[in-house]
Amino acid sequence: MPEDKPTELVASTKIERTLDVTAVVTSIVPWLGGPVSQVLSGISLGRKMDRVKEVLDGLASDLQDLRSEVSENYVRTDEFQELLERTLRSAAEERNENKRRIYRAFLAGTIRSPGEPYDEQLRFLRTLLDFQADHIRVLQAIMQAPEQNSGIAGSQIQTLSRRLPDIPRERIHELIVQLNDMRITNLMSLNTMVTAHGAADLRHGVTSYGKRFITYL
Repeated sequence: MPEDKPTELVASTKIERTLDVTAVVTSIVPWLGGPVSQVLSGISLGRKMDRVKEVLDGLASDLQDLRSEVSENYVRTDEFQELLERTLRSAAEERNENKRRIYRAFLAGTIRSPGEPYDEQLRFLRTLLDFQADHIRVLQAIMQAPEQNSGIAGSQIQTLSRRLPDIPRERIHELIVQLNDMRITNLMSLNTMVTAHGAADLRHGVTSYGKRFITYL
């Protein structure tokens, strides 16, 4: 077999794989097929393409009942296609299944409700790149409603340690600092003793940006 033959076969396989994935999406949501095809042509095969396919299959399922001229016009814009490319490339590199689901939810949200400023959408993607599974767990603990009969006094770190018993206190503190740096939370007095209710209700510590971010979690 000539030396250039394997390269030709790989190229052919890549094209076929791209066409297969695009065909599935197009068969469910025809108006999304064009932007998807353009992005997939630049993404490599194998495991990365499987991750992208997983996200797109889910996205197509999420949107199959959507009938919106506004959404159909939006996915044809350069802005959306750039956002789609950035998101799918990030999903292709992401090994965590939960984070890939968030990428999928993000795309579905932007298509269903176009109008979010482009810079805000890019900010979300940058945040998600640094996001870890433990960040999600900490956020869930922060958003939990206060427990009844939680004592007379306490601190925020005691509350989080109680809700996350398998994560060391030092690790929780580190994760909170990171969430603060991302502007998702604003919890600055973790060790300060306050009333029991004040220590147990941490929901006020989530920023407005954090609340918008949480909608995708």
